[in-house]
Amino acid sequence: MKTIEHWIGGASTSGASPRRARVWNPATGEQQAEVVLASAADVDTAVQAAKQAFDSWSQASLSQRTKVLFAFRELVNANVGQLAGLVSDEHGKVVSDAAGEVQRGLEVVEFACGIPQLLKGDYSDQVSRGVDAFSFREPIGVCAGITPFNFPVMVPMWMHPVAIACGNTFVLKPSERDPSASLRIAELWSEAGLPDGVFNVVQGDKESVDALLDHADVAAISFVGSTPIARYIHERGTSAGKRVQALGGAKNHAVVLPDADLDFAAGHLVAAAFGSAGERCMAISAAVTVGAAGDALVEAVNAKAREVVVGAGRDERSEMGPVVTSEARDRIVGLIEAGEAQGGKVTTDGRGLVVPGHENGFFVGPTVVDQVTPEMDVYREEIFGPVLSVLRADSVDAAIDLINANPYGNGTAIFTGSGEAARRFMRGVKVGMIGINVPVPVPMAYYSFGGWKDSLFGQSHVHGPEGVAFYTRAKAVTSRWPEVAHPVDSSFHFPTAQ
Repeated sequence: MKTIEHWIGGASTSGASPRRARVWNPATGEQQAEVVLASAADVDTAVQAAKQAFDSWSQASLSQRTKVLFAFRELVNANVGQLAGLVSDEHGKVVSDAAGEVQRGLEVVEFACGIPQLLKGDYSDQVSRGVDAFSFREPIGVCAGITPFNFPVMVPMWMHPVAIACGNTFVLKPSERDPSASLRIAELWSEAGLPDGVFNVVQGDKESVDALLDHADVAAISFVGSTPIARYIHERGTSAGKRVQALGGAKNHAVVLPDADLDFAAGHLVAAAFGSAGERCMAISAAVTVGAAGDALVEAVNAKAREVVVGAGRDERSEMGPVVTSEARDRIVGLIEAGEAQGGKVTTDGRGLVVPGHENGFFVGPTVVDQVTPEMDVYREEIFGPVLSVLRADSVDAAIDLINANPYGNGTAIFTGSGEAARRFMRGVKVGMIGINVPVPVPMAYYSFGGWKDSLFGQSHVHGPEGVAFYTRAKAVTSRWPEVAHPVDSSFHFPTAQ
């Protein structure tokens, strides 16, 4: 049985803890590996390695850091296929989707390659007679990332390339459900010339999370996951005096107006709801039809949902894979059943799906639940599965009110041919990321990613300008060099005290 270990101080290690967890193949339902689970002592070993490496890495020149980042970028790009395969085997998503995840992570690496430009400070000459003022940004120390199972390459890359480019060292605690990709990333960092200890990986569960949150030598915590855990991370981390950026859950709506191209909207809704089996924080899980758009859109969505090819992630014919665990599958099925019991109409049913040759896999097919209301559990809960709820609204303003009443504020979209309606929607919704005829409005790496309300705890979004600010702190310097006259005649004689 393969054992997946930590990466500490530039080498793979099993650590001191005897605890282990199973790693499943979601397509077959079989255990394929075990992963070591760190103790607090293992976390301390990783943090101390990072702390020791910080002294030299924080003083590395910008050109040295950039050289490593460019080399890392080339190595990741050369290994996209291998990384995608690791993700598919442990997460379940189809290989093409996993490869897309790696490419989106690479965009953050490319952004971080511009760190010399991003860290330029300000200079003001002659703010007073003979006095100049300037500012610059310094790294903050050992940073940690706690990341979810759904994007085991991309989400950590929202964090560690920017942190490392800014001169920090990093300890990553990935999800124990799909831990292999993080180890391969660590190897690629090493091959790129990153000094030992700058990037570390500790595998683990809540014990390792709490150890990172409480460790006195960890300066900052970045987290992506569910809202209850994000709130916990923020409260515990900030109480320990750390910087914390904690991104929580989502209930992302897509509003479809009668003037939209309904075939276009239906196609994009199906992709946004069922891509990656719905296991992404930017998935569209609620479609809000406005006025006469309702029945026609539901008919088009159902037709396209039934055409989605569900299968093993390694099967090139598959468009959607299984969900990550049997527990996730059972939870999703339970929410579909609750929606039906509370008055929703299941118009496309993915329950009980069996994929030939993978009868024990953790599969749930695309599911559409129509006639959903805000009181139903299928709407209130973050499903994190291939389920699209359809709600009805009489107007754009009613749709905006519906979205704003939801506790989440991560992402939303509108499908329309009206610029006026789109602008009213854009300005009216209390949501951090908005798409106009774009169902999954993930910003490019040179912008920052993050939502509002219960989708974000703390002030900082990830990557982009806010990421650079999060991983650095500013120094302001006021400087005066008074003129001191010490005229000394030159002489070829040996100097004396006279």
